[in-house]
Amino acid sequence: MALNPSIMQAVEKLDYRVTVGDVAAQAGLEVNVAEKELLALASEAGGHLQVAQTGDILYQFPKHFRAVLRNKYWRLRLKEWWERVWRVLFYLIRISFGIILLLSIFIIFATIFIILTSVNRDNNNRGGRSGGGSIIFFPRFLWGPDLFWFFDPNYGRYQQRRQHRRSSSSENKMNFLESVFSFLFGDGNPNANLEERRWQAIATTIRNNKGAVVAEQIAPYLDELGEGYSQEFEDYMLPVLSRFNGRPEVSPDGQIVYHFPELQVSAQQQNQQSVAAYLRESPWRFSEASSGQLSLAAGLGGVNIVGGLFLGYLLRDGASQLGGLVAFTASIYWLLIGYGIAFLAVPLGRYFWIKWRNQKIEARNERRQKRAIALNQADSELQKKLTFANQFAAQNTISGEDIAYTTETDLIEQESQRSAQIDAEWRRRLEEGN
Repeated sequence: MALNPSIMQAVEKLDYRVTVGDVAAQAGLEVNVAEKELLALASEAGGHLQVAQTGDILYQFPKHFRAVLRNKYWRLRLKEWWERVWRVLFYLIRISFGIILLLSIFIIFATIFIILTSVNRDNNNRGGRSGGGSIIFFPRFLWGPDLFWFFDPNYGRYQQRRQHRRSSSSENKMNFLESVFSFLFGDGNPNANLEERRWQAIATTIRNNKGAVVAEQIAPYLDELGEGYSQEFEDYMLPVLSRFNGRPEVSPDGQIVYHFPELQVSAQQQNQQSVAAYLRESPWRFSEASSGQLSLAAGLGGVNIVGGLFLGYLLRDGASQLGGLVAFTASIYWLLIGYGIAFLAVPLGRYFWIKWRNQKIEARNERRQKRAIALNQADSELQKKLTFANQFAAQNTISGEDIAYTTETDLIEQESQRSAQIDAEWRRRLEEGN
């Protein structure tokens, strides 16, 4: 069966001995999902169950459980192999857009050179010696300011001089071909793991408060709290209760607090963990490439369009009849022009989309920040709720001495060890009494 990578990572971070609450808090998963996945992982990876005298269950995993799974299932080995292959393929895809751009520019201007050379030759043949030849003139704006040095053998030293002028703190390791992809499509969603961060922060907040919280402590990590009765009756807490098996508790004054017994049990001593005051989304960036790389990419895109338009003017006069490269370029002319237009249109559209998206993100961040400030400036009513919640706060750490049964050893052997421990405890008490 398919095993959850988040569960395996959580087990490793928690030193291979965990409770369901430990894993649910670490991975930000629903308690029921974490329990189901832990059972599956223990079954497949040779883990063991430990039952405490309180009835709580722990899971003990071997430190090499990933190797056990790899040896057991060819699908996991295939997945790891594909991840390595995909990294190479995706890199090739990223640099292909820059290669296509340079190839398009080369085809366009090589075709222009062939056409103008042919026209000049015809003019010389008709004009005879009196013509004295003619000069092929290419306006500099067609080539752009940096096109010639880009193909120059000393381009590497030129680029080094430019990079040397940058401050060391803003040094960019992205090469030009990668920067073209970044200019077109950006560098991915900065909030791809937002939901994972959200639930991890909520679970950490609950654990820091020993399993008992009020809604105002959770609100800074949520998006929308609803309006009217939905917000007044704290309906936004329902997903949190469902995810971590919590239950509401009502005070004599009618105030509601939330109790999470599953998150009060741990296999290790739980200290206060740092958690952000509120969930902050990162704004989207247009590109991680340097300003020089972006300017160069945009400039080459402009060169591609201007050169394509000039080539179209030459092809209208029947130059495509020259054959060879000219005929080939004429057959893909609209493809070259379309690529050039899309090369600038896509980033332009993405720029305005990012501005609109960041406005939404900033508005959500401001709302969550205001809730965190309101929590820090708690009024008397909120203080009463926090005091009532403390009545349900508890922390139960299960040590090796608390284990009543484990699947690691035979039951008879466990009973024998248990009897020996009881006898030793009675002798110790008798000695202390004497």
